[in-house]
Amino acid sequence: MAIAPKLEMRQGQALVMTPQLQQAIKLLQLSNLELAEFIEAELERNPLLERAEPEPERREGETAEPRETAEAPAQEVSGADASLNADLDVDAEQLNPDLSAGDLADAGAAPMQDWSKSNSGRAFDELPELEETLARDISLADHLEAQMMRAGLSPAESLIGARLIDLVDDWGYCRVDTLDLARQLGCDEGDVLRVLKIMQGFEPVGVMARDLAECMALQLEDRGRYDPAMQALVANLELLAKTQFERLEHLCGVDREDLIDMIAEIRALTPKPGAAFGAAPPQAVVPDVYVRQAADGAWLVELNTDTMPRVLMNQRYYARVSKDAKKDADKVFLSECAANASWLIKSLDQRARTILKVAREIVRQQDGFLVHGVAHLRPLNLKTVAAAIEMHESTVSRVTTNKYIATPRGVFELKYFFTAAIASADGGEAHSAEAVRHKIKTMIDAETPDDVLSDDRIVEILREAGVEIARRTVAKYRESLRLPSSIERKRRRAAEI
Repeated sequence: MAIAPKLEMRQGQALVMTPQLQQAIKLLQLSNLELAEFIEAELERNPLLERAEPEPERREGETAEPRETAEAPAQEVSGADASLNADLDVDAEQLNPDLSAGDLADAGAAPMQDWSKSNSGRAFDELPELEETLARDISLADHLEAQMMRAGLSPAESLIGARLIDLVDDWGYCRVDTLDLARQLGCDEGDVLRVLKIMQGFEPVGVMARDLAECMALQLEDRGRYDPAMQALVANLELLAKTQFERLEHLCGVDREDLIDMIAEIRALTPKPGAAFGAAPPQAVVPDVYVRQAADGAWLVELNTDTMPRVLMNQRYYARVSKDAKKDADKVFLSECAANASWLIKSLDQRARTILKVAREIVRQQDGFLVHGVAHLRPLNLKTVAAAIEMHESTVSRVTTNKYIATPRGVFELKYFFTAAIASADGGEAHSAEAVRHKIKTMIDAETPDDVLSDDRIVEILREAGVEIARRTVAKYRESLRLPSSIERKRRRAAEI
């Protein structure tokens, strides 16, 4: 059989991920902060895109110019359903008439003043930017570098110190292998240890420690309380975490009363000495969707339009520059900008509608949670929601990523409402894993010193309540709640007494 090249034609179907489709998928999974950053970049890149300004307040009897908008239809469902509202500008242009100084003078207005200069005679353009007048937080690295400059180190030691500062984390720890660092810098490990010891005397006390025990030791040394008994306690912090007081009494050579005093001193220390320096301010969670109850008991689901960037394409500018474009490259560039702007506007509109659609179905499924709380959270998965709204599971997964919903019971991530199902002991409706976790926490919080529940006992109580659950599952849920075992809880309650 001869082997020779040949051409064949075959017909087939394949899903092609166009750039526009990739953009739409990308926008779905962005949080509102990430979306705002993306839109800012698009506004800078695409000259045809503009930010749609909010509508100005109109006087009585004044009519507004018609605008082309795409609105998400409002829906209302009694009980578990909701109304969906959205107002998304997709292609419009707002015109504001300019008034000259002469027009104002004719109308009897006060004479115009030149506000381009301040009372000091300096032009506003010469004044510093607002950001430059704000006080800046000193970072931990800057704070340590300032102290290192005053420590009288040699140039070689300053080089080692600068490298150590680079390795300090936000908590103030310098988790470094001194031998590896010495090899990288081409010096002796003793030099690194000597500089590290000097810098461990910097403020805040405990900074530059390599682990928690060393951090505690540095602070106790500063207070003059690092005696042999305290050294033994710091060296056995894992026993303290497990509340093994008998062993600690033996290792430290103290009685229970002295041990309790020593533990109180440990608790008064700062485990994260660098946390107060240069920490980024906490970012408040802004909900993407609001849920509120109407007077008739219906749940109203509304899109938070403040988190939705409003953009439009300037059609007049596009028509004018297209007419003046002579080169083919300019025409291609303008066509691409127009297509990208149109696709972005449509993608934003589709993103908003999809978020509302998914949120509506979640509210419908979890109305018991909204009315009665976590104990009535139902088992729910992506497949159930996707089937109900006729979308793919991957789409629902992207929509619920980094999206938050504000309910009368607080602000939750949309993924919070997707929980595994735990079978019912009597064959009835399954229980939500989150609801079971809440029951376990409630039982443990209600314990008394004389009645501490073991995992086996919790299993029995849950089964009596109709929840079929294994002991290892109870242990896993308890650990996820950061609740200690029954033995450790007994020791802690005994120590409190």
